[in-house]
Amino acid sequence: MRNYKDLDAWKNAMQLVKEVYLLTKTFPKEEMYALTSQTKRAAVSIPSNIAEGLGRQYKKDTLQFLHISRGSLYELETLLNIAVMVEIISEKEFNNIIPALEK
Repeated sequence: MRNYKDLDAWKNAMQLVKEVYLLTKTFPKEEMYALTSQTKRAAVSIPSNIAEGLGRQYKKDTLQFLHISRGSLYELETLLNIAVMVEIISEKEFNNIIPALEK
């Protein structure tokens, strides 16, 4: 069985989670159970699904979890775009996290 911790994709996704958690600390309190929670959940889903996929026995199952992980990445980017649109974060803050999203 392959070790997911050796994958650059998993390592990069873990770093992205850290950056998202730091960024969402600045979100307004009224967003705690809305945009903040959903943004964190999407970020955490990325490395979690990579790990779960690598733990599966069959290639088809592994690929399914990697596709879910990619979907969570797109969801996260959309949520951050929404945060910019509703002026929760600045365009600069968004642009600072983009490199981590693109790794």
